[in-house]
Amino acid sequence: MNAWRDRLNQFTGKTRFVVCRVFVHLAGDEVATLLGVLNSAARDAVDTEGDMGALGEGLVEICQSLLQHDIYWQSAANEGNVFFDEGEAGDFVTELFTDSAQRYLSTPALEANGDTDELALPATRHLVVMITVASEGEVLELETDLASMSALKAGLTALINLHYQEKLRAIQVHFSPARLGDELSADQVLGNFPELIPL
Repeated sequence: MNAWRDRLNQFTGKTRFVVCRVFVHLAGDEVATLLGVLNSAARDAVDTEGDMGALGEGLVEICQSLLQHDIYWQSAANEGNVFFDEGEAGDFVTELFTDSAQRYLSTPALEANGDTDELALPATRHLVVMITVASEGEVLELETDLASMSALKAGLTALINLHYQEKLRAIQVHFSPARLGDELSADQVLGNFPELIPL
């Protein structure tokens, strides 16, 4: 039915929007180093007032860092939908944004705190990154189950390519924990991110 509707909308000239959210759970001694990349991208997004070019560059850096740390991947999940109405796509982006923002310890540290001795802070061994995007057209690498190593690598690479193809219309990244010194335990991962599937 969806394939039939897709073909019908191609004939009527309607734009196809893909909205999806990707979860990546990493575990290990080195995962806390990713918080620097994530918080830097968050600060750049605020500083540039949500400029899509800057958001896309931040997304590329985040996806490349995740790909470089694939030995720490533990579990993943994804969800999404296809829309032919831009307003409906926007509403779904807002819904996913609100849900991600309410997840455990997902508020980033947007201001550098010079008083904090970062060496004294405990380093979390668990990190969950939530990436929400809206793009135009068909993105087969994201419109499938990403709960395997190969599919997740293809999905993250597709996100990078969407930026360079200038097809992204919305980008949001949340992560838990969001601040150096906050810790996310294995039990908290299970309790707050029940959709995750072991890789």
